[in-house]
Amino acid sequence: MAKDKSIFTCTECGGTSARWMGKCPSCNAWNTLIEGSSEPAAGKNRFGSVHASLAPTSEVLPLAQIQAADFERHPTGIDELDRVLGGGMVEGGVVLIGGDPGIGKSTLLLQAVDALQRSGMNTLYVTGEESGAQVAMRSRRLGLPDSQVPVLPEIQLEKILHTLQARQPGIAIIDSIQTVYSDQLTSAPGSVAQVRECAAHLTRTAKSTGTTIVLVGHVTKEGALAGPRVLEHMVDTVLYFEGDTHSNFRLIRAIKNRFGAVNEIGVFAMTEKGLKGVSNPSAIFLSQHAEPVPGSCVMVTLEGTRPLLVEIQALVDSGGPSPRRLSVGLDRDRLAMLLAVLHRHAGVACMDQDVFVNAVGGVRISEPAADLAVMLAITSSLRGKALPKGFLAFGEVGLAGEVRPAPRGQDRLKEAAKLGFKVAVVPKANAPKKNDKAFEGLTIYPVDRIEEAMQVVRGLD
Repeated sequence: MAKDKSIFTCTECGGTSARWMGKCPSCNAWNTLIEGSSEPAAGKNRFGSVHASLAPTSEVLPLAQIQAADFERHPTGIDELDRVLGGGMVEGGVVLIGGDPGIGKSTLLLQAVDALQRSGMNTLYVTGEESGAQVAMRSRRLGLPDSQVPVLPEIQLEKILHTLQARQPGIAIIDSIQTVYSDQLTSAPGSVAQVRECAAHLTRTAKSTGTTIVLVGHVTKEGALAGPRVLEHMVDTVLYFEGDTHSNFRLIRAIKNRFGAVNEIGVFAMTEKGLKGVSNPSAIFLSQHAEPVPGSCVMVTLEGTRPLLVEIQALVDSGGPSPRRLSVGLDRDRLAMLLAVLHRHAGVACMDQDVFVNAVGGVRISEPAADLAVMLAITSSLRGKALPKGFLAFGEVGLAGEVRPAPRGQDRLKEAAKLGFKVAVVPKANAPKKNDKAFEGLTIYPVDRIEEAMQVVRGLD
């Protein structure tokens, strides 16, 4: 079969060229030509016959007349991974997982695919970055010397698709999508055209055969997935590995999930036998101080459906003419706003002070419910007085000094009570009803404004 010729299309004006050029011959824009395949002979395209499709053509029906059915899920046996996926792998789903080099992507997927193979599912592990011997060596390091997972060291897309059609696996791992190339294009593996073309073919294969395909993706130095953004639009689920490679703990976050909740996280610990799920992740983000220390305040944040207790630490120190504001794991611009609110409405001035704020454990908190805990930690550090033992706070603080409610405040308080916390300062709208046994042992102080929260804290000294 003759191979289709490549053609380069301008992203600005849509003009075409038979060869790559630095400047578009039509609109004179620089570096806008992207490689693709030229139109094939009539009656066929490079995805197969014009009559082929992902599903049989159906008549148009109103939504109310279409029978809805739950997706069948296949648990991987790794609870934290299943939580992020929404319960397990979905038949015909396409999952994209990215993360820094060496953070544990291949390790986790090898553990998951081995567990699925042992449960009776037909699996396939396609490795484009390592040889079969290297994958076998990793399997032995993970304590899986008798693993029966079939391994295919291959980077040519057409051979991979042929193997998928022949073996019909229930799940296939492609490690990684940046190493796969198609003969239809002349550009190098990892280029925009190759990544987009290979991902499109693999997605069509997943939908037409019911095979679950997991794509491993590289990331840029900024931490975003490498390649065209259309790659994330094309797949069903996007997972990001987070965490410091020098730490034993890893987080997997669902950025997109058509079959489950987004922003759900799974917490893992790296051990000699691979990644192990952490059943009580709040313990990671809480310090082990023997006694309370100034500048520390615990808050309850929500990650997907899971409430997590995180320690917020603040250090206020005398600065020069240009004091620094630095935050790790929190929004720096929001920190500057909170310092202004703290000064205006609570009378706590930090204009000549360096302010450093950190979320312990490498977690990133993007929700505004951390405002109250950040402000109390800053005040504690500035006063040099520790907050009471077993103290926590959460709530959004507005520019007018009001304390606004946080979503699912009752769930946050229940998690705190379960872990033995004694005192909580929360927005008045999140205060539970009296005589609720779920909050026994937890004294709750509901507040409307930041001034009230400061008075409560001073009264607890």
